Amino acid sequence: MKNPSPGWRFSFLGIILSVFPLLILARIIMVQANPAQIKELKAYGDQFAWEPHNIIPARGQIFDRWGNILAGNETVYEVGITLAEVRNPDTIALICSVVFGLDYDKVRATAELEARPDQVYRVLTQTATQEQIDQYEVMKERVLQDSPKDKDENPPSLRGLSYLKRLKRVYPEKQVGANILGFVNGDGIGYFGVEEYFNSLLADKPKTIWLPKDPQLLEDVPEVPNGADLILTLDRQIQAQMESIIDNAIDENGAESGTIVVLDPETGEILALATTPRFDPNEFQNYGQVFPPGTQYNPAISQAFEPGSTYKIFTMATGLDSGAVKPETSFLDTGAFEIGGTTIYNWNYGAWGPQDMQGCMQHSLNVCLAWIATQIGAGDFYKYMDTFGIGQLTGVDMAGEVSGRLKTPGDHDWYDADLGTNSFGQGVAATPLQMATAASAIANDGIIMTPHVVRSMIHNGNQQDFELRTLSTPIKKETAHTLTEMLARSLETESSDALITGYRVAGKTGTAEIPTPYGYTSNLTNASFIGWGPTDDPQFLVFIWLEKPQTAIWGSIVAAPVFREVVEDLVVLMDIPPDFVRLKLYGQ
Repeated sequence: MKNPSPGWRFSFLGIILSVFPLLILARIIMVQANPAQIKELKAYGDQFAWEPHNIIPARGQIFDRWGNILAGNETVYEVGITLAEVRNPDTIALICSVVFGLDYDKVRATAELEARPDQVYRVLTQTATQEQIDQYEVMKERVLQDSPKDKDENPPSLRGLSYLKRLKRVYPEKQVGANILGFVNGDGIGYFGVEEYFNSLLADKPKTIWLPKDPQLLEDVPEVPNGADLILTLDRQIQAQMESIIDNAIDENGAESGTIVVLDPETGEILALATTPRFDPNEFQNYGQVFPPGTQYNPAISQAFEPGSTYKIFTMATGLDSGAVKPETSFLDTGAFEIGGTTIYNWNYGAWGPQDMQGCMQHSLNVCLAWIATQIGAGDFYKYMDTFGIGQLTGVDMAGEVSGRLKTPGDHDWYDADLGTNSFGQGVAATPLQMATAASAIANDGIIMTPHVVRSMIHNGNQQDFELRTLSTPIKKETAHTLTEMLARSLETESSDALITGYRVAGKTGTAEIPTPYGYTSNLTNASFIGWGPTDDPQFLVFIWLEKPQTAIWGSIVAAPVFREVVEDLVVLMDIPPDFVRLKLYGQ
């Protein structure tokens, strides 16, 4: 039997070959007539011609109010090992020890590790300098030249060793302003202070850009904007000088720590904030040694304490503003005052006899201030304290602020006696900045401005100034002027160590017992002073705190002289003429 003719197969194949080009042509026409499909096909092809690159923007710089750089960046290199590519651990270890100063044994042990899914690449150092990289390149070339041409069992090789350019945070002023700035760790994360508070502004988010794999198609690499630059309210010279003064005061008085806050009461700008301990943020890895557990990075905003007699200015301001007392109001001081089942005594347990309100402040009489609090009444007293911001966050633009605490009626642990003890700063917990901010109401016509350390931001070439904000207005302008005059007279009458030749200032000393679990049984104190000037036009407000001084316990002996030293420097650095010159210039 004959096989069927194969002709039909060739005919069928011919039909298919004839139809297939027609189908392709029809598809081309359909695609060209459909823009959406053109875009889809182009994107599908582009994904093989382009590749993504992650770009980390440079962290924004930080400047003081005059443009002095406080935090910037420098180029360094990360050196690491891709474990699967290593051929000779000995060569890598030798080069790293000679060029980068790394430990030979540790590098060799790292290079010998086997690559795993969770451990493909190991960092050796993140701070290699340009000089070290240049030296490495020379050594690398020498290794390649000296490698034997014949097959050696283990020829010298630097395969697996690589480096990557990166930016490192640097602080040119080292310790100056460190407690305000905070620091940036090796992963580029800001901690404490301005670095943490503004981390998202300073460190803009990484950007992914697509670049062609074919270098001939590469025209311009898209620019990725850096993080925002910040201009602070700080004056670098004032800050450095305040740090020097507080360090000397701690040494001379054997104090455990100390803080100086300097702000402009009219704007809320912090001109300086010097505190201890401090460290060089360039060496952030030493943080744990300088700040052991329980030690605050910035006590000025993070450590609340009982302020003692400096707090009396708020009680007197409340009494005057509410009308409970007037400057000439008479009070007979018998040396003791009973309130809520507790007897209040003066600091020297003495009786001072007939006094007006000037005398109560001048002699810092606990008994008188407790009586004033009762004349005000608990309701109004704590309303005023709330408006002064006691027991509340000031809203300062630094990370780590705490609110302190002021017990009020209705709290489970508030008692009638607390009204008396709170009146002279006992049983109250406030931070140094909180005290300075509250006192600024008296120095600034009754108005409290929100304290801040950042004046403006610069991003993408545009400068944005931060607006000044009013925090509260706890007292009337007249009350502020009256109390300022009372405090100035008190210093002058007592011939206080806080007085400055040529400048009239107002202020109040503070000596606070330090509570223990068993009550006020310690002989240690917190010595403080708060003051401002010139009294007719306050341009600075200063709060000083020395913790547990050993030479003396009294704020009048320990802290008042520090205030004088601070102001003597401030009037020079701020270019404030003596009162008689300034008043003559302005025709007053």
